[in-house]
Amino acid sequence: MVLAAPESRAGGKMMPFPIFDAFSRFGFRRFLRFFAFRLAPILLLPGLSMSNENAPHARPSIPSPAGLRELPPDGGEKWNRLVFEQSPYLLQHAANPVDWWPWGEAAFEAARAQDKPVFLSVGYSTCHWCHVMERESFEDEEVAALLNEHMIAIKVDREERPDIDHVYMTVTQAMTGSGGWPMTAVMTPDKKPFFAGTYYPKESQWGRPGMTDLVPALGRAWKEDREKVLRSANQIAEAIADLGNSRAGAMPNGEVLEHALDDYKRSYDRAHGGFGGGRNKFPVPHNLSLLLRIHARTGNDEARAMVEHTLQQMRLGGIWDHVGHGFHRYSTDEIWLLPHFEKMLYDQALHAIAYSEAYQLTGNEEYARVVRAIFDYVLRDMTAPGGGFYSAEDADSEGVEGKFYVWTREEVAEVLGAEDAELFQTLFNIEKEGNFSEEATGRRTGESIPHLKKPLGELAASMKMTPEALAEKAEALRGKLFEHREARVHPYKDDKILTDWNGLMIAALARGGMALGEEKYVHAAEKAANFILTDLRGKDGRLLKRARNGEAGLPAHLEDYAFIVWGLLDLYEATFDVRYLQEAVTLTDVMIEHYADETGGGFFQTADDGEVLLTRAKDAYDGAIPSGNGVAVCNLARLAHLTGEEKYDRLARGTAAAFGTALAEQPTGHSQMLIGIDLLLGPATEVVLAGNADDPVLREMAGHVRRAFLPRTVLVHRPEGDEAPILGLAKFTRAQTPVKGRAVGYICRNFACELPARTVDEFRERLKNAITVNAD
Repeated sequence: MVLAAPESRAGGKMMPFPIFDAFSRFGFRRFLRFFAFRLAPILLLPGLSMSNENAPHARPSIPSPAGLRELPPDGGEKWNRLVFEQSPYLLQHAANPVDWWPWGEAAFEAARAQDKPVFLSVGYSTCHWCHVMERESFEDEEVAALLNEHMIAIKVDREERPDIDHVYMTVTQAMTGSGGWPMTAVMTPDKKPFFAGTYYPKESQWGRPGMTDLVPALGRAWKEDREKVLRSANQIAEAIADLGNSRAGAMPNGEVLEHALDDYKRSYDRAHGGFGGGRNKFPVPHNLSLLLRIHARTGNDEARAMVEHTLQQMRLGGIWDHVGHGFHRYSTDEIWLLPHFEKMLYDQALHAIAYSEAYQLTGNEEYARVVRAIFDYVLRDMTAPGGGFYSAEDADSEGVEGKFYVWTREEVAEVLGAEDAELFQTLFNIEKEGNFSEEATGRRTGESIPHLKKPLGELAASMKMTPEALAEKAEALRGKLFEHREARVHPYKDDKILTDWNGLMIAALARGGMALGEEKYVHAAEKAANFILTDLRGKDGRLLKRARNGEAGLPAHLEDYAFIVWGLLDLYEATFDVRYLQEAVTLTDVMIEHYADETGGGFFQTADDGEVLLTRAKDAYDGAIPSGNGVAVCNLARLAHLTGEEKYDRLARGTAAAFGTALAEQPTGHSQMLIGIDLLLGPATEVVLAGNADDPVLREMAGHVRRAFLPRTVLVHRPEGDEAPILGLAKFTRAQTPVKGRAVGYICRNFACELPARTVDEFRERLKNAITVNAD
């Protein structure tokens, strides 16, 4: 069925918009299956122009807790129901004239009682186009009146409810061939969608229906063509029910890593680094981590070269904040110059891991400097007083995307003085006409994004300076500009603390602290972990999803368990505090109990006792964030070697096999799971250090392991005595004891250990011999 093409306000015909029985049931299922495994690292709104005039304006302040208690349940005249929520994204819409509801049974009951369809809008607080659609439509009295008349409107924060977002974004992708946020779906009161899309302007334009045409047309279809609407909705609901079924195959062998390498080679940008074609360049750090493991396994130098070139080009480009540090979300060009300026916590974590691993492998100090700079930014701007980490910083400030980050030559000269300004402008390419263009018009604004065309070391010679002197001078100038920039209006900060993203940052800080030998980063990881384990946990011991303003809540998902366990395992190896390993085992067992698919293998995104949606999704495809199933395989494989428990190895292999067909068809779309498969394929090494953790010999042995890139090695500490807690977790370490009270190191393969190494030099040599055994 296709709705009649509405008349535009200018009197012309607009393109029709379908309700989705335009697809045959078979064709629709094929589309769903296709897009379920091919979601892009980030979904865009193609063909739209940037519009600063529609940027968000100042919103009224949310009432105090006492003021909230005085409001009626619907928010009263000034507010809607979202005013009682904790999500910063929902609170941004709390004063809209749209009669918004939060997701919940009350909203769907209202839809049934009023016989209206449900208008679902999904986004997140730092989403630029979410701001645009709010300004154009959701703050507009005319659009709000239409929505309130024809529909029950629900707002969802995709970062708090990724399960809802996953289901309806998959439908959006399948129906339109693209996706993005804000994501829009219209559904029946029993949650079955019959229309989906992304951003819609107020008025119909660009061949895209506007809200003033779309909402009444959908309302009429609901009233006048109910039978066809329900038939479409039922077909869609039946099709997406298949999403919980993975396509099982055999546990992959080493060929899948070879195929992945071939795919990376084909899509590699040899000029600028990174992968894939198109106008935008998306960093996917877990691709780089996989390539480093392929290099470690095979010795393939091209795998390593692709990683190093990409890391270097990203660090030089405008996607890196050269003044305040940290990575922006992605580049809107192929040369990493013009970023989408929002900063996400997960990007900082995953980039820090990739640069840490590259530093471990190469010893290149430039990678270490990037890791430190990322952590400096996160600990300065993204860390809550209790130790958890905030979610994101917006791309916009003062209603303009990127305004906080760009510079004119005049402003640089005002801050630095003429001579130093000339040096900075030459180094960081602050151009007279500017290099920053309005996306809508292509007009240069006179503002520039600082970036480097070559590393400072290469630029030093042309300036007749030593690399050290130039680096010192550049850092001093950067510091002055940073202090000046701090006085600008800062981008909005999403200050909710998400369990899964915090797990990634805990892993990054622990791994970076080990690689750099800097305990302050490990301590920051510990503080965050202790916060999560204390404040984001229910009385039943299970994890919660989000904390904000001292309030924790929402059901946890697979990613929350998998990512926190990842962080805890890295923390254990960084500290030898057995509590972190105990918690990792406990949470993994909870994950297995409530999320495992005992029939088809792998893990569902939602718990067995969670809210029932149209489907219980299960997938392993990586996006900007690694998949929960991919991280679960990595964790289970590590736990198998850390504890000697065969059940974890069995579950890891079963999960990999559950997605065997998808892995074979598109290995590079499952890089995180392939990282786990690399460990499962082995050979793996268990390093057991026996003795007092403060013994200088043991500390030096541990430091050697922690600083090296050893992706198929786990590290265990076995204290002296028969009552050590580690013996209850890793029974195989009972025989690995100190020798005559002295610390020693055991190198083990499949829990069969060599004679103990008594000196650091002997330990290093034995470890070197163990890890250079041909992996094939």
